[in-house]
Amino acid sequence: MNYASLPPFPIPVVAMGPGSQGEEAPDYLPMPQGMQTFAAPRLPDDATPESLAAAADLLAAFVDAAENAGLRGDAGLDLAPLAPAVRDVLNQSLGFGEVSAFTVAPAHWRVQETAFAGIWRVLQLADDGAMISDRLCTGEIPAVLPEAMRQTASATLPAPDYPAACMNAQALVEEIRLQATAWQPGQPAHVINLSLLPVSDPDLDTLYGWLGHREVSILSRGYGNCRITSTRLRNVWWVQYFNSMDALILNSIEVVGMPDVALAADEDFADSIERLREYVALLGEPA
Repeated sequence: MNYASLPPFPIPVVAMGPGSQGEEAPDYLPMPQGMQTFAAPRLPDDATPESLAAAADLLAAFVDAAENAGLRGDAGLDLAPLAPAVRDVLNQSLGFGEVSAFTVAPAHWRVQETAFAGIWRVLQLADDGAMISDRLCTGEIPAVLPEAMRQTASATLPAPDYPAACMNAQALVEEIRLQATAWQPGQPAHVINLSLLPVSDPDLDTLYGWLGHREVSILSRGYGNCRITSTRLRNVWWVQYFNSMDALILNSIEVVGMPDVALAADEDFADSIERLREYVALLGEPA
């Protein structure tokens, strides 16, 4: 064989072993740290026996309804009419979970997952900040969030103008428009991972300007921070992952009714029912 006629070997040969790499280490982004795990809420220290008993009765009835309804049911508990002392007990008892969200249109909703996955606190506020409603509910995610996206986004969106410095914005816009029109409930998400694509700053600026508003904002703190925001195009979401140093490590667009990272899972909900029953039993014990 004539080795001189072979094409150059495509993989560079590098030295290996101690001392062969010089003093510079690869510049990797720090990965997310501090994954959150379940922590049972503490019993309130200053609550009266009457308010503890009332809260225990309410939560016991709610957990029965939640188990019967299942994760995709709609068990609910109206907290607005409750006495302030009982509301305080519930506020401390339910704790805080990984996911929180708010909307700015068409209404002001505030959503907080409790310490029990799949069980949510949902508040509606007036323009002046006064509380309109306060409800405990079950579900993968409260329906007010995808409904707010549906009401504030359009089924179609005209293509933007493309600056001369754009590389791939036009192709990405057409892909997003096509997938948004074709997506149907029940289908898996169509994910465009911008972090792995050759996109320029003008490309990103064009996409941000075209997709626009953020009437629905969701934060999931499971492992690092995942920020999910709605766009002007129905079923199209920005999904961005940040590490513990708040550096962007994954920038993507998802075409779906609601990104999976925001949803409670069946197994987590089943675990929540069990844990909540244990907590209700503790809450109802005599002091």
